[in-house]
Amino acid sequence: MLQAFTAALLLITISELGDKTFFIAVVMSMRYPRRLVLLGVVLALASMTILSVLLGKAVSFLPQQYIHYAEILFFLGFGVKLLFDAWKMPANAEEEIVDEAKSAVEQSEKNLQNNNKDFAIILETFILTFLAEWGDRTQIATIALAASNNPFGVTIGAIVGHTICALIAVLGGKLIAGRISEKTITFIGGGLFILFGVVAIFNPK
Repeated sequence: MLQAFTAALLLITISELGDKTFFIAVVMSMRYPRRLVLLGVVLALASMTILSVLLGKAVSFLPQQYIHYAEILFFLGFGVKLLFDAWKMPANAEEEIVDEAKSAVEQSEKNLQNNNKDFAIILETFILTFLAEWGDRTQIATIALAASNNPFGVTIGAIVGHTICALIAVLGGKLIAGRISEKTITFIGGGLFILFGVVAIFNPK
């Protein structure tokens, strides 16, 4: 369980920094009460984590040998893809992600007009974050980890990792947003995925 927790915590925390959901939390926290935004973000990411772990455990009913090889191929393949994406990525790639986050928030604000009640803010934050996280690399990583690791360890580790990133985004995102390099984060994420693939090779389940 500790191994699954550590793997999920490390992979999610590094991968989540600077992505679209991170900047959605930053933008929302600059416009609405931070406690409400934080609650909406954490609830969305925790829900996505639980769903991803369930999907991963559904896959785990396949023969373990196939799952092991698929896990290796996934981590190595996805790691190489991230490194390639980072290599092609312009130095200011985060500006495009910030613009996407702002656009998503502004679009959702139409639903909040004349309705700034606490529940409405939490709900809009939840929906924005959940939709942005769907198909994200952290969701795919969570599914892959849950397929061959302790589901409780993966769930707790991923939720803690998401919560750490959400706290950074909501409490200090405005200060550090301009200092985050999506290119660097993607390089680090790609390296982590490859490392996990290599570890899986020498750690048959």
